[in-house]
This record gives sequence, C-alpha cells and structure tokens, in this order.
Amino acid sequence: MAQIEQFRCDEPVRLDPDRIVVLYAELGQVAAERVISAAMEDLAVHMLAIQVALKEGQPEVFDQAAREMEHLARQVGLSLLARIARDLRGCVARADKVGQAAVLARLVRIADRSLTAVWDMADIGG
Repeated sequence: MAQIEQFRCDEPVRLDPDRIVVLYAELGQVAAERVISAAMEDLAVHMLAIQVALKEGQPEVFDQAAREMEHLARQVGLSLLARIARDLRGCVARADKVGQAAVLARLVRIADRSLTAVWDMADIGG
C-alpha cells in the first residue's frame, strides 16, 4: 500500500508596503482607507466569482473577475496575489486542468492571507 504524504503549504504573503504608503500620501488617511477597504471587499467578491465561474464553466465571467483581481491586487500592493491571478488565467487559457486546480488552490490560500495582511497593515480591519 502506498504511503500518502501530507503537503503543508505555508507560503508567505508578499505585500508592498510602499504602495500603501503612496496611497496614504496621495489620498490622505480617510480616502486611502476607503480605497483600501473597497479594494478588499472587491477582491473577496472577485475571488468568489472566479471560483463560481470555473465551477460552472463561464470563461468570460472568469476572465473578467481574474483581470479585476489582478488590477485591484496591484493597486493595494499585493503583487504576489496579482501574479497568481495572472497565472490562473494562463492555466485556463491552456486548458490545463491540473495546473488550474493547483493554482486556484494557491490563489485561495494567498488571497485569504493577503486580505488579512492588508487589513493589518492599514489598521482598518474589523
């Protein structure tokens, strides 16, 4: 009988604090907090849209949600999250189902951690 190995994924989040600082410097505290808050909410919505679109075979909905996630992630300094969203689009475009499943799982993990990291850094979370 084959032995099953458990793979533990503990990848750190990459957050560009300079991007947050720029937002605060350009917009002021109140406006920057509004922008970051709206981006975090939108990222969560797009994450759900990506999952549903992939499950239900809606490539146009998926692509739009993934593009928006990539744009919003860059806006608030989440370059790793943006890159993973782009990587997922590549897997879907190539019809790489195995890669798609792996990258989607990674996107979900990193999105979860990234959203928490931004809330913590901006100190505007619940």
